[in-house]
Amino acid sequence: MSDSNRLIIFDTTLRDGEQAAGAAMTVEEKLEIAQQLEKLGVDVIEAGFPYASQGDLRAVTLIAEKVRGTCIAALARANPKDIDAAWEALKGAEEPRIHTFIGTSEIHRLHQLRKDREEVMELACAMVRRAKGYCSNVEFSPMDATRTEPEYLFQLLKAVIDQGATTINIPDTVGYAMPHTFAALIKAIMENVPNIHKAVVSVHCHNDLGLSTANSLEAVSAGVRQVECTINGLGERAGNASLEEVVMGVHTRKDLFGLTTNINTREIYRTSRLVSDITGFVVQPNKAVVGANAFRHASGIHQDAVLKERTTFEIMDPVAIGWPGSALVLGKLSGHAGLRKRLQDLGYNLESEEMNKAFVAFKELADKKREVTDKDLEALMADQRRTTGTTETYRLDHVQVSCGDHDVPTATVRLLTPEGQAITDAATGAGPVDAVYKAINRIVQVPNTLTEFSVRPVTEGIDAIGEVTIRIDSRGKSFVGRGASTDIIVAGAKAYMNALNRLLSIQGRP
Repeated sequence: MSDSNRLIIFDTTLRDGEQAAGAAMTVEEKLEIAQQLEKLGVDVIEAGFPYASQGDLRAVTLIAEKVRGTCIAALARANPKDIDAAWEALKGAEEPRIHTFIGTSEIHRLHQLRKDREEVMELACAMVRRAKGYCSNVEFSPMDATRTEPEYLFQLLKAVIDQGATTINIPDTVGYAMPHTFAALIKAIMENVPNIHKAVVSVHCHNDLGLSTANSLEAVSAGVRQVECTINGLGERAGNASLEEVVMGVHTRKDLFGLTTNINTREIYRTSRLVSDITGFVVQPNKAVVGANAFRHASGIHQDAVLKERTTFEIMDPVAIGWPGSALVLGKLSGHAGLRKRLQDLGYNLESEEMNKAFVAFKELADKKREVTDKDLEALMADQRRTTGTTETYRLDHVQVSCGDHDVPTATVRLLTPEGQAITDAATGAGPVDAVYKAINRIVQVPNTLTEFSVRPVTEGIDAIGEVTIRIDSRGKSFVGRGASTDIIVAGAKAYMNALNRLLSIQGRP
């Protein structure tokens, strides 16, 4: 059914990616990511699991209404209520898809579902029929397919295709497969499911053994024409196949795959940064394609060769994935037009009001730093997105700290409410950051536990911007916050307020 020369890219960052522990996103953040995925050119956006929560239902509904020109999918267990909720969320989509699944391996049937083979097959077929009654585009996944008895798997796939499934997805749910065994399974499915030509064959690989991208690409070589993946490889446990790795694997090795995708590769870096910023999952420096070291060369031999001919040690052009250069350095004398042009080059197209706010923040930064680089601008824009993209119950207005090796660390903070009321309080702590957090807690009064605090430099030098990432837990839920500033105490305060505002947007003010 698919174009044999085109690989369909199915992105599940908003569904499976969000299942990574601590990666919960607000409805507004999910919409922002979905709009960036549309710009990236993904074919299918799995926007969420509507029956799982009211938040997911709202997010999928909003994305289905706002994102056009891209297929919007919703996940549903093989359960009537799940199917109905998925359609309720999807009915406003231009191109909706219901994606239903059920565990099929013996271990899942016996221990999770407590059903026999016939019951699982009957339920799978019934739910595909139910989904088909709502929309023509139906995907079916036999969960834990790589540990399912092959003969039973073949029978099940034939049956659901007969009931109207248009995409058959083969999940390596627990990352159990090896590349050669996974390819053999795909080939066996192609050969033993007589109606397989009526459906697009897809794969969804997890990274428990570090093989998700390898397994996905091996499956593509075996004839698969849809790959399910996430930005930065985000997902359950060790994550999913990384979109940027799969896409650039196919793109770089056209000689092997001979396939195209709809992906605008120049949006890869920007998308990676956005997802990292929203989820709080920092991309490790040695991450393929989008890591900070992906195009750095420390060895003298490598540096010499790259200067003579880039392709000696770079198989990808960093420009092709939107990797920012540093050709233009801005300063405090730079004007509105220069900043706008540089931000556009970096992928930020701002409305006039957003641009005015960015310019004010840029001038404040330029007064503190002699030169403002691309990395500085990225940090500035991320900080601005955090303050405008999350509903601000409280806004940080002022931070003052007194500390030293013979002083008791003391912090005074002033927060503004949405009504414009200024609330000031002070506290002492074990250190300056602890004092700031205690002062904020005296005002906000929402019980929470700080579970993670990390600092990393965004740029180099003594005047570098520092970025703080924190996680707080409240009522069993985790909330991430990030903040950036040339003053690391201020960055920590911004990060804490970012996390608290996300918490308050869900739980409400006390």
